[in-house]
Amino acid sequence: MAKRTDLKKILIIGSGPIVIGQAAEFDYAGTQACLALKEEGYEVVLCNSNPATIMTDTTIADKVYMEPLTLEYIAKILRMERPDAIVPGIGGQTGLNLAMQLEKKGVLKECGVELLGTSSESIERAEDRELFKELCQSIGEPVIPSEITYSLEEAKAAAARIGYPVVLRPAFTLGGTGGGFAYNEQELVDVGTNAFKLSPVHQVLIEKSVKGYKEIEFEVMRDSNDHAITICGMENIDPVGVHTGDSIVVAPILTLSDKEKKMLNDSAIKIIRELKISGGCNVQFALHPTSGEYYLIEVNPRVSRSSALASKASGYPIARVTAKIAVGMALEEIKIANTNAAFEPELDYVISKFPRFPFDKFTSASNLLGTQMKATGEIMGIGSTLEESLLKGVRSLEIGVNHIYHAKFDNMNKEELLAYVRAFHSDNIFAIAELIYHGASIDEIHEATQITAYFLEAIKRIVDMEEALRAKVFDLDTLKAAKVMGFSDKYVARLWKCTEMDVYNFRLEKKLIPAFRMVDTCHTGAYIPYFYSSYTGENTSVLTEKEKIVVLGAGPIRIGQGVEFDYSTVHAVQTIKRAGYEAIIINNNPETVSTDYTTADKLYFEPLTPEDVMNILNFEKPIGVVASLGGQTAINLAQPLMDRGVKIIGTDCAAIDKAENRDAFEKLLTDLKIPQPKGHAVTKIEDGIKAAASIGYPVLVRPSFVLG
Repeated sequence: MAKRTDLKKILIIGSGPIVIGQAAEFDYAGTQACLALKEEGYEVVLCNSNPATIMTDTTIADKVYMEPLTLEYIAKILRMERPDAIVPGIGGQTGLNLAMQLEKKGVLKECGVELLGTSSESIERAEDRELFKELCQSIGEPVIPSEITYSLEEAKAAAARIGYPVVLRPAFTLGGTGGGFAYNEQELVDVGTNAFKLSPVHQVLIEKSVKGYKEIEFEVMRDSNDHAITICGMENIDPVGVHTGDSIVVAPILTLSDKEKKMLNDSAIKIIRELKISGGCNVQFALHPTSGEYYLIEVNPRVSRSSALASKASGYPIARVTAKIAVGMALEEIKIANTNAAFEPELDYVISKFPRFPFDKFTSASNLLGTQMKATGEIMGIGSTLEESLLKGVRSLEIGVNHIYHAKFDNMNKEELLAYVRAFHSDNIFAIAELIYHGASIDEIHEATQITAYFLEAIKRIVDMEEALRAKVFDLDTLKAAKVMGFSDKYVARLWKCTEMDVYNFRLEKKLIPAFRMVDTCHTGAYIPYFYSSYTGENTSVLTEKEKIVVLGAGPIRIGQGVEFDYSTVHAVQTIKRAGYEAIIINNNPETVSTDYTTADKLYFEPLTPEDVMNILNFEKPIGVVASLGGQTAINLAQPLMDRGVKIIGTDCAAIDKAENRDAFEKLLTDLKIPQPKGHAVTKIEDGIKAAASIGYPVLVRPSFVLG
């Protein structure tokens, strides 16, 4: 099938507000899809209601409708615009559900609008639990024993037949919303009451629990010529039991045999072909750790958070290719770098995805994880080794740690730590490291967590390196080995009992600096301006003669710092390019438009810490760094970078300090004779109590330099 010439106008439905389970990945996917379709000469109409995204910028689509994402409003737009077609799989579950409703209500037929890409029948077969089960059984693919239920009574009877423990999975909900595990009938009633309420079709799947199995994902792609390829295989470090969005995920798959990988990969390709998916698709498996027995968990017949991760992990633009496949193009016709989209990416590095949770803000909320997603966003670390990518990932999270050590676990003994890691907690990786400090064996930790020994051994190698560093202070060979493993200067300084600048200066003096390696998975010799740092391998980032400006990104999405900062950084980069400078972006969020390597002239996918940023600045030597557009993350970097001799352009450190430092802000308002509520800036709780007494209650407590 060739590119469609009978289509002129195409509607894309966005994903609406950012919610847990549906974040910036759909801004990224939607933006890519709009630009890809415009590139092919189509008129693109977008409907979305989120003002914070680059997707709703007037330059992305030909027309943007800022309207509620409801059946009524989309129907009005369809009747007004009369597009030839609609692309359903770009706007997450919101867009997919709306497209399905428009089809079922006859609105698409009434307006003569075609559903492009994956058909409604295929979407139904992938999303409806019973139809999906029947499909898998018809092609001989193993599915977990399960029953569809429409009431609590039916659910109780199904659980009794299947046998506890069971998982409840409501149909057509987002990020596992409403689902959960039940170990007995009372728990089933507790979870089930909510699950039936939240499923728009009042349908809940009761499924046998396979908690403890390995969770493996494949991102696959198919065109209408039935050419299907695998973009990326990903492996959850946590076993089945934690929603994949809440799990630490690595790519490529590291712990399976070639036979196991082929078995699951073949199954994913078989499924995408049977479903006749057009475009990208995510397939999730549960694999028994020793027997090789596997089950299909689910299929996402749309782009997802895993798709965004797979795109950035592999450098393969899944949403862009999906949009072009939707208008009839074959993989061989779609250009990527200096090749076509029919290649299967090969990773010569390791990525680690870490979820970002809101528990630093909601300290009293339970940080236990399950089938319902709790992460607000995520980051990705790229390294030459698993250890390097894990440590880069940890320090990209911005949770006040720069290593797998966390002070929270200092006072817990071995038994308490083992009990803690038996349940899935958001900070289990730190508790596992603490267990190794306490002398726990890999077997003991594996028994408690069901995490594959391979990953636990990587954590142990990091802990062992700490001991080596303690034993050899300012030893160059030991430091080099630690840097290859991803250790930060700050954590080395803690072990050496010196300052971070002492380690930094020692490194520079000994010329121990990282190379910047290209993310190149098509291996055709193309120059792709997408880089990560490594203390191994050759430098492949080419310096140009142009004057350069660096824009600091915003890191992971969390409460108080969302996609609005990606919007501002993308605009900054576009403006810098138009002004004739080389625009360079540093960020670590795989969900965003700013980390699409076509956005800036160069993308460095790195942690946003003074050390990691300085490594890039020392290499690129920009004429200035913009720190005021990447939210609190970038603002907090301004002073440490200026202290190291970096020129902060735009709003500088003095201006930032006057706005952010409560004491300085108070003095400024006094000087300007602007009235303000009575207040005192304090640094100790005792002074705070005295200040409150002198001001008079009620008082408002506001910390300086914090987010939201």
